[in-house]
Amino acid sequence: MLAEHREHFKRAALQDGRDSSANEPGTLRFELIEDKDNPNRFYLNEAYEDEAAFDLHCQGPYFKAFFDEISAYAQGPTWLIKGTVTS
Repeated sequence: MLAEHREHFKRAALQDGRDSSANEPGTLRFELIEDKDNPNRFYLNEAYEDEAAFDLHCQGPYFKAFFDEISAYAQGPTWLIKGTVTS
């Protein structure tokens, strides 16, 4: 994203993480990671108890509010990698 949107994105992502972790059962982890080489690139590392918890998050108000807020300036690419926590 453009540098001018960086802090706004961080606030929105961290708010989504706080709200989701506090209010959505099954949210195990929600981390915002800043790219070491490009401070305007971020990764969200999220973990959920199961597929139902992930679906609940995707349909919930915090997910919607986050994407409503960042949709005007967020730039791709976007990836979604699903897996199972083994440890």
